[in-house]
Amino acid sequence: MARSEEPGGARVRLPQLRLDELLEELQARLDAARSTRDRVHSLLEAVLSVGRELDLEQALHSIVEAAAVLVDAEYAALGVIGPDGKRLSAFHTIGVSEDRIAAIGPFPEGHGILGELIRHPEPLRLTKISQHPASHGFPAHHPPMNTFLGVPIRVRDQVFGNLYLTEKRGGLQFDEEDESVLSTLAVAAGVAIDNARLYEESRLRERWLRANAEITHRLMSGGDRTEVLALIAEQAGAITGSALAVVALPVEGAGSLAVEIAVGLDAEAHEGLVLSLDRTLMGLAFSAATPVTSEDVGHDARISLAPPRFGGLGPAVAVPIGTGEAGPRGVVLLARETGRQPFTGTETETLQVFAAQAAVAMELADRRRDAEEIAVLQDRDRIARDLHDLAIQRLFATGMTLQSAGRFIEHEEAAERVMRAVEDLDETIKIIRSTIFGLRARDGGAGTGLRARVVRAIGEAADVLGFPPSVRMEGLVDTEVPREIADHVIAVLSEALTNIARHARAQRADVALEANGRGVRLTVTDDGVGIPAEGRRSGLRNMAERAEQLGGSLETNRPEGGGTSLVWQVPVGERQPNPPL
Repeated sequence: MARSEEPGGARVRLPQLRLDELLEELQARLDAARSTRDRVHSLLEAVLSVGRELDLEQALHSIVEAAAVLVDAEYAALGVIGPDGKRLSAFHTIGVSEDRIAAIGPFPEGHGILGELIRHPEPLRLTKISQHPASHGFPAHHPPMNTFLGVPIRVRDQVFGNLYLTEKRGGLQFDEEDESVLSTLAVAAGVAIDNARLYEESRLRERWLRANAEITHRLMSGGDRTEVLALIAEQAGAITGSALAVVALPVEGAGSLAVEIAVGLDAEAHEGLVLSLDRTLMGLAFSAATPVTSEDVGHDARISLAPPRFGGLGPAVAVPIGTGEAGPRGVVLLARETGRQPFTGTETETLQVFAAQAAVAMELADRRRDAEEIAVLQDRDRIARDLHDLAIQRLFATGMTLQSAGRFIEHEEAAERVMRAVEDLDETIKIIRSTIFGLRARDGGAGTGLRARVVRAIGEAADVLGFPPSVRMEGLVDTEVPREIADHVIAVLSEALTNIARHARAQRADVALEANGRGVRLTVTDDGVGIPAEGRRSGLRNMAERAEQLGGSLETNRPEGGGTSLVWQVPVGERQPNPPL
C-alpha cells in the first residue's frame, strides 16, 4: 500500500505547485495591469493639466513637473532651443534648489549630452551619463547624475526643445515604458506649447491694436506731437519688453536724424542727439527703409559708439516709421538689456506693422493740420481783401472829404485839427496796409529752422576739423528761438568751430544747443590744448559782444580732462535790445 500511495501523492503535489506558480504569475500580471492603469491615469491627468495652461512660462513649468512625476525622476529640466537651432535659450528645472542653481552658475547652452539631443532630436536613454562619448562632465557644485532619459518636444514640424530626466528614484534604470510615457507627454506638451504661443500672440496683437488706436486718437484729436511720439516709444518699449525706446525724425535738408524722444535706460544720453545716416542703427534703417537688427548694439562694428549711450544694452532693432514714396517719417529704436533674447522675425514684423500704422495716423494728422492751415490762410486772404477793398477805400474817401472841407474852414485852430485828422487817417491806412502784408506773408522755405542750420554748419566744419563733431539739441529750438537770435547762434557756432580747427589741435568736439522758453544756451567743448594766455582774443571778443547785445553772457573754462568749454547764452521771451548801429 505504501508503494502504491507514493506515486499518487506525487501526482497530487505537482498540480498544487503549478497552481501556485500560475496564481503568482496572475497576481504579477494583475499588479502590472494595475500599475499600467495607474500610470495611464497619471499620464492623462498630466496631459489635462498641461493642456489647461495658456501662459507659456507656466505651461513649461507644468510640463517639467509632470515629466518628473510620471517617470519618478529626481531631477527634470526643459531646455528651449534658441532661434539659431544650435543653443538653448531658456532652461526650466525641477529638483535643484535656487541656492544650488546660483552656485552652479549660468544655465547650460546645449553642450555635451544636452547638445546631443539638439543635434539628433530622438529619444535618448542612458544607464550612465559619463560613459557617453558626448559627455563633458558637470560643473562645480552640480549634483551627481547617472541615469538619463531625454526626449524632444515638437511643435508642429519644428523642434521646440527637449525634456531631460535624470536619476530615477530607488536606484532603478529608465526603461522602455518610461521612454514611451515621456514621449507621449512630449506630444501633448507640443500641443500645449502651441496653444500657449497662439494665445500669447493673440494677446500681443490685441495690445498692439490698442496702442495703435490710442495713438490714432491722440493724433486725430489734435494731441501734441511730442506727446504722441512719447506714446509711440512707451507703448513699443512696454509691449516688446525693451529697456530703451527711442524715436528720431529727419532733419529737413540736413541728411541726418534728430532724436525727439528717448524713454528708458540711460535715456538722457540719447535725447537731443543728431545722428548720421551711415554710422548709426537708426540711420541705417532710415536709409534702407527696412528694419535693421543687432544682437549686441554696444559692440556692433556698423555703429559709432560716440558719444557712449548703449551701456547695459544688448539686442536691438531699428524700424522705419512708414516706407511710402516720400520715404520714412522717422525711426523707432528698441533695445533690450544685455543677456536678453534677440528680436525675432515675428517681433520685427509686428513692430513694422505698428510703425506703419503709426505713420498713417501721423500722415492723416498732418493732412488735417494742413487743411486747418489752408482754412486759416483763406480766412486771412478774405480779411485782407475786405480790408483793402472796403476799409481802406472808405478811410481814403473820408480823408479826401476832410481835406477838401478843410479849405472852407476859416477858423485856424479848427482847420489844423481837421488836417491832423487827415494825417491820422493816412497813418491808419499805412497800418492797415502793413497788416494786410502780414496776413498774406508766407514761410520763407524749408530747411530754414535753427536745427537744420546748426546741422549744416557742423557738417561744413567737419571737413576743416577732420572729424565730425557730436551734436545734441534739447527743447523746441525751431519755435522757441527768434530768427534774430538764431542768426547770432549760427555765427557764434561757426566762429567757435573755426577756432577749434585753427588753434585747438583737438581730436573731438561736442556741440550742445538748449532752448527752454526762457533762454537759449550754446555749449561747444573740445579736447584740444586750450586757450593760450597770450593768444588773440578777437574771436572770443566778437562772441562776447553778441551775447552782451542780447542781454546774455559768454563763459570759457578748461574742463578737468583738458581742452576748452565755451558757453554762450542769451535770454528769450522778452524784447531783445537792438544792436548798436
